[in-house]
Amino acid sequence: MQDLDSESILSLLHSEVKPAIGCTEPIAVALAVAKAKEVLGEKPLRSELYLSANIIKNSMGVGIPGTGMIGLPIAIALGMVIGKSEYELEVLKDLNPEALNEAKQIVDEKRFSVQLKAESPDKLYIEANCIGEKNQSKVIICGSHNNIAYAELNGEIIFDDRKSKKTSEANDELALSFQSIYEFSMTSPISDLRFILDSAKLNKLASQESHKGNFGHDLGRVISQGANKYIMGDSIYSRVIANTSAACDVRMAGAMIPVMSNSGSGNQGITATLPVVSFAEEMNKSEEDLIRALTLSHLMVIYIKRKLGRLSGLCGVMVAGIGSAAGITHLMGGTKEQVSYSIKNMIGNIAGVICDGAKPSCSLKVSNAVSSGMISAMMAIENKVITSLEGIADEDVDKTIRNLTDIGSEGMTQTDQMVLDIMIKK
Repeated sequence: MQDLDSESILSLLHSEVKPAIGCTEPIAVALAVAKAKEVLGEKPLRSELYLSANIIKNSMGVGIPGTGMIGLPIAIALGMVIGKSEYELEVLKDLNPEALNEAKQIVDEKRFSVQLKAESPDKLYIEANCIGEKNQSKVIICGSHNNIAYAELNGEIIFDDRKSKKTSEANDELALSFQSIYEFSMTSPISDLRFILDSAKLNKLASQESHKGNFGHDLGRVISQGANKYIMGDSIYSRVIANTSAACDVRMAGAMIPVMSNSGSGNQGITATLPVVSFAEEMNKSEEDLIRALTLSHLMVIYIKRKLGRLSGLCGVMVAGIGSAAGITHLMGGTKEQVSYSIKNMIGNIAGVICDGAKPSCSLKVSNAVSSGMISAMMAIENKVITSLEGIADEDVDKTIRNLTDIGSEGMTQTDQMVLDIMIKK
């Protein structure tokens, strides 16, 4: 692999694996509002939001960290009160009781509005307008959750990067492949990759936080404790699922604790990280083995999501499960071919699992992704693989991935709209 390719992949990994507090869609909305407030240059009296359908879908049912409240209203209000754009996806980390009370007053007085952006140019589109006594500002985030692409004050454009490569969801200039990802993960100097252990540290802390109380559906506890423990058994398999689900329980409930995200999603970051970490610890694998497995997992998720798009009708944690299956297969001693088998096995199993918004029950999908990933890895080590005669699988692993992303980005468009219609009409 050429040095330039290695440097580009490493830069991509740094840019897509980042800390985030709370579900990234409402947090991205808060980020847009915070930036609009800063552009405004005065205290905003009210805010008007125009959002793409997928942003609305993923913001309706999740807890906002540190508030005990759900959904967009409190996220918008906090962006107006204490949001700082320099914090990016940790935009609300300065939350305090006084700020929360002020934000609640904004919600009670309904000093905001939320509308669906008609014919949104991106599936990830956030337009925040802040109105003050003297000024009015507009900020647009699109393409990725922290990509502030446009700003204006009183009708005058401050900057406009909406047509840049950074903004495009389809930006695939790096041309990743299974071969390049595997080679990079297995041969790069370990010192270059050591930062990926930060994802293990943060996401383990989120999982451990679940022991301090009841969060969401408490799936991690349901699996690992009480009578259900005798059903699932006290095994590596059950512990890996429980540890990963617990972190999702905590995050979706709105705990004020950061997780390491992948491609703009905390649940994707959790699912790409914790199954690999838990399995490595259970099997007493070396730090180098863990680092390479985590790198492989995270990069595989980034690769697939770049083709699929940040937001789609296909469940993102299932994609993240593909990454963790690859990482676990490596930890099992699998060859490059066997790692590719695990990816095909996952795609043959989880293709078509819909995304019906971010919510506490995402932990159930996380548990399914982790379970499927473990089974896919076990099959791969036994040289069992879904063949090209079965479903959307192809002999070529990259073509199998393209088949999945084509279904998710194009074939499931109508399904995605139907899901949103159902959610809004309830």
